[in-house]
Amino acid sequence: MTIVSNQTTHASWKPASRIGRLLGVARKKPLGAVGACIILVFCCVALFAPWIAPFDPLAIDSNNLLTPPNSVNWFGTDEFGRDIFSRLIWGARISLFVGFMAVLLGTTLGSLLGLVSGFFGGRLDTVIQRIMDTLMAFPMLVLALAMVAALGPSIRNVIIALAVVIMPNAARVLRSTVLSVKEKPFVEAAKNLGFSKARILFKHVLPNCIAPFIILATAGLGSAILSEASLSFLGLGTPPPEPSWGAMLSGKTQRYMTEAPWLAIFPGLAITFVVFGFNFLGDALRDFLDPRLRSR
Repeated sequence: MTIVSNQTTHASWKPASRIGRLLGVARKKPLGAVGACIILVFCCVALFAPWIAPFDPLAIDSNNLLTPPNSVNWFGTDEFGRDIFSRLIWGARISLFVGFMAVLLGTTLGSLLGLVSGFFGGRLDTVIQRIMDTLMAFPMLVLALAMVAALGPSIRNVIIALAVVIMPNAARVLRSTVLSVKEKPFVEAAKNLGFSKARILFKHVLPNCIAPFIILATAGLGSAILSEASLSFLGLGTPPPEPSWGAMLSGKTQRYMTEAPWLAIFPGLAITFVVFGFNFLGDALRDFLDPRLRSR
């Protein structure tokens, strides 16, 4: 009976302990907690867009062109009479999807290249790093613009372009991490015991690179969403009439800045909040996961 009671007490204590640890982290990193809350809100908005949006984001209403914010259209309407609030909600789906997919693809491929480059070294390392150097020689937005212009404006091509732009930084960071891990005593011990390179790579080196991967992915999401908005603003992102945040700022929106400023204010605020949220969370994760910064 005592054993069962102890197990029950331990099982009921575990979730409380985890919640306590989360609250402790939130107190130490309040901006990170704020960023996580912002991201959670926007993710919920994107997931439940069909139920939250009061109007069809593509529905045109010629009787309500450029209507200012009111009790029916909370954020006003655009030059076609489309509800801005509904378009922002549906635009969260596109912006977050493009950002998540681009970062996941770019960070994963870049990390794999950095892992292989740093672990095996030699000529392979030289070839991979020179390719990464070539990609990093171009400004991020310029390279993305060139790729989307060559491939054509679409959500898939924007994801590919942003992934290629994100890849070099991830490769460089993971390579430096691998070079540091390779010098650790446990890796040397595994080599002396005759373990294969594949086993050492995947069982000893790779697990120690998870924290930099998470930090890179989280910190890069804000930049990816901002880059997607920039491409859409320039007409090379999500094709119309899809309600992308960047696309909502482009085109005729610029002509109505003085007459209907809400056309630019609300999409701009949405982009700003999401980018701030990911940046805050990325900084907090970096401080929490990096052992060199954890004690500060």
